Amino acid sequence: MIFDLIKKRRSVFPSSYSDKPIAKADIDQILDAANWAPNHKKTEPWRFKVLQGPSQEKLGKFLSAKYQEVDPKPKQIKIRKLLENPAKAGALIAICMQRDLTESVPEWEEVAATAMAVQNMWLCCTELGIGSYWSSPGLIKYMDEFFDFEEGEKCLGFFYMGYYDAELPEVTRRPIADKVVWID
Repeated sequence: MIFDLIKKRRSVFPSSYSDKPIAKADIDQILDAANWAPNHKKTEPWRFKVLQGPSQEKLGKFLSAKYQEVDPKPKQIKIRKLLENPAKAGALIAICMQRDLTESVPEWEEVAATAMAVQNMWLCCTELGIGSYWSSPGLIKYMDEFFDFEEGEKCLGFFYMGYYDAELPEVTRRPIADKVVWID
């Protein structure tokens, strides 16, 4: 049931991933799920760049070096995480958004549609037993130095994916009644 799948979705971080590779067919299925996200005026703004193998290591080197270049007081732990985390993933997907150049819808709607596409990916990963995590480091504003973007395209973050062995923690939420006002 979809409600059970929604409640089971968790952020699973690269430090928990095993070395088990993710099959291209599974990545294709995850991306196809993203493609069914709702979007206003059918702009389909989501764009994805899939990294596996050497490209993950290149991304880690780029992020680590860029962080050291732009931060006046870089922290060693962050340097190491930026360097190592991309390579820990079974696959990493750059989450990008292609702005409708005619601006037929507000930009926030295209960001929201892209986020819904990522939610579809996350739910698909959950069903396939693949851990995933959306990271949006401040360094994404420099991704035009790493990727070739189309006009109006930008990076919104990275979707890390990997198989994991650990038990995921139970999560609770405050009751929805605390967040809703019924108006008659």
